[in-house]
This record gives sequence, structure tokens and C-alpha cells, in this order.
Amino acid sequence: MKPLFAVCAVALLTLNRWAGDGAGTARSPDQIVFVSTRQGGQQDKPDIYLMNDDGTQVTNLTKHAGRDFAPAWSPDGTKIAFCSNRDGNDEIYVMNADGSGPTRLTHSAAIDEAPDWSPDGTKIAFESYRDQNHEIYVMNADGSGQTQLTNTRAGEGEPAWSPDGTKIAFSSDRVWDLTSEIYVMNADGSGQTRLTNPPGLKGSPAWSPDGTKIAFFSDRDRNYEIYVMNADGSGQTRLTHSGARDADPDWSPDGTKIAFVSNRDGNFEIYVMNADGTNQTRVTNEPSIYRRPRWRPRR
Repeated sequence: MKPLFAVCAVALLTLNRWAGDGAGTARSPDQIVFVSTRQGGQQDKPDIYLMNDDGTQVTNLTKHAGRDFAPAWSPDGTKIAFCSNRDGNDEIYVMNADGSGPTRLTHSAAIDEAPDWSPDGTKIAFESYRDQNHEIYVMNADGSGQTQLTNTRAGEGEPAWSPDGTKIAFSSDRVWDLTSEIYVMNADGSGQTRLTNPPGLKGSPAWSPDGTKIAFFSDRDRNYEIYVMNADGSGQTRLTHSGARDADPDWSPDGTKIAFVSNRDGNFEIYVMNADGTNQTRVTNEPSIYRRPRWRPRR
């Protein structure tokens, strides 16, 4: 069974920052890349968009007839890896931050998805079904050197590099097909260790910028909520209590905020909260669907 929320149309949210050296300087808004079905409102036709963190200056980066989703920023914020079926099946692509120069990186004739860049920008981890099973792979940033990291006959997905580049967190249903847990492994695939335990689904692991914590979603309380734990799996703490589906967390570059998606107001929208779960605020308001927010790195 493939872990829930492994690759859905996605969204990426960033925190405000200030430009200049002294007090009173003008605010320079961060940007967010996100996936939306707002073009025609069709769930099966998501596109990738860019906007300021206050919701202004929305720009459609992909306008292809296929499905474009799961964007992931390069560490320097100049490129975006994403998934698309524009050539017939889901493959990994990369484009410039303005949407120009889309280039296909994988050619597996299978399902390649959920890309995530290494912190030094030289590699991309991703999920693939090329061996008739969802496993974690890694490749060079130009698509060469594709190497399989997991091989368990289970569903492995949602790779997330640690900030120091030595670890990859991921979700897997290897314990039991009706649940998924968060694991961590070395960047070469060795030392695979389970961090969470049944019951329930867990997914969308996201490292804090300092590498000490991992946010994730879980339905262990019979509802999808956002949790956070220490990088070794200890100290698991629930952050949201909405009674709806809260999922796909991601940390702001300074570690003070967490973006996530929720359908608490009827459809999946992007929310942001403090890292301790307080001040949960809705930041999109569009009759479409958003998923898996990811903050743009600060350059």
C-alpha cells in the first residue's frame, strides 16, 4: 500500500522577512510555490503557481495540459523540481524558478514522483514504482546516476533530506500494509530505523531547519493531525486539534513556523502556525485544492 498523501498536488509557504540593514527598512516578501486546481477547478489537472507570502502576485508557472505537481525548491531557490505526466506517465522534471526551461530528468516509463533536493543541491531523492513497488531512489541533480536506496517489497515514499545531508526520512508501510510509519536512513540507504509505531498512518516527514525535529501527519487519534517529534523519534507531540484533515507539514526557513494543509473550512487550503501549534491561520481562500506546502529557501 502506498503511504497516504505521498504525492498529491502540493503547496509551499514562506515566512515574511525584512530587507536592509537597519530598523524601519521596507519589508521584502518571501515567495511560495504551490499547486492548485484553480484553473478549471479540476482535481486531476493541477498546475504549479508562485505567489508572495501575503497571497499577492500569483503567477502560473506551468500551463501544460498534463498534471504538474509536487514542486520542491533547490537549496539556492533558483530551480524547482516537480512531477508531471505531460509525457504520458509521472516523471521528475526540473525548471527555473520562473517556470522557464522545464527539463525531464527521469525516463523510467513507470511512476517517479515526490522529489526532494539534497542540501548541497547535487542530488535529488525521489519515489519510484519502476520495479513494481514504491521505493526510494536518489539521482544526481541532472538525472544521472539513479540508484535505489530501499528494497523491502513494501510501499516506501516521501523522502526528505536532513539539513546536514547525512540522513533521509521517509514513510513506509513495511510493518503492516494498513498503516505507514516514519523511518530514517543514512543518505546511502544504510541504517534504516523506524521512528514511529502503529497504529495509524503517518506521513509527510519534514525536518526542522536545525535538524533536531521532524514534523509529520498522523491519524493515530482517528483524525489526520500534525505532530512533531525529536529527530530520534522521542517526544512526539500533537500540534493541531481541528477535527478535520490536517496534513503535509513544512517548516519555515527560520524554524519558527510550520505550514500545512487542512480541509477544516470545507476544502483543502494552506494554513500556517507557530512551531508550537499556536496561532493557526488560513492564508489561502480559493475554491480549489492545495497540498503539501514547502517554504522557499532564503538566499
